[in-house]
Amino acid sequence: MSPVRQSVSRWCFSALALDTLAAEARAMGLESIELLDPPEWAVVARHGLICAMANAPAPCTIEKGINRRESHASLVEAYEERLRACAAAGVPNLIVFSGNRCGIDDEQGLDACAEFLRGIAGEAERVGVTLCMELLNSRIDHPDYQCDHTAWGVELCERVGSERFKLLYDIYHMQIMEGDVIRTIQRAHGCIGHFHTAGNPGRHEIDDTQELNYPAIVRAIRGTGFRGFIGHEFVPRGNPLEALRAAVATCAE
Repeated sequence: MSPVRQSVSRWCFSALALDTLAAEARAMGLESIELLDPPEWAVVARHGLICAMANAPAPCTIEKGINRRESHASLVEAYEERLRACAAAGVPNLIVFSGNRCGIDDEQGLDACAEFLRGIAGEAERVGVTLCMELLNSRIDHPDYQCDHTAWGVELCERVGSERFKLLYDIYHMQIMEGDVIRTIQRAHGCIGHFHTAGNPGRHEIDDTQELNYPAIVRAIRGTGFRGFIGHEFVPRGNPLEALRAAVATCAE
């Protein structure tokens, strides 16, 4: 099995200048710094890296996403513009959020999200960029977020019916919501386009102080034939570069 492609989320290492983080990431063997806005893409490109996952355009946030039809008109234009920018810069994936429920039940949310995504899937297919909806926990970090279970996300993928729409499976978040991480990845891998890491509890380093067995999880991901990126999205408690270097080594086992 080939080694996984690794990335790091910019926001977790914001104490470091982006140029510094990019140079260090390249030296560690990372291929990407992700969750960047368009002006930052050229910075990492100068270091031979890509942005594996672009930030959402401003109208879309974790709390106010695509599960409300009244937001669709403004979001369509913003997403189609960002998709074209991603394609021009060689950015393969663009994040999208369901938004909070705010009284919307799961079926209503699925209908609205699927309607929006089907509406822009054609542009995503045309330019070759994959939209990825992130699975987040609604118990600790993001109360009321709608896309908080893998089954809901898989159902959404099936309704959209495009290879340019996948899930961003966040291992930390889904450990909190449902556990059974390896079996879930093996069952749902066809709908997963990207992964995020962090230790649980605490969202810190993916070392032996937390409950997730990352070497086993990464082996399971590799076993599915996954060819995308695993992005490190943990908040380091100590030296950030030492923590990132250790995480890269853990996921290379």
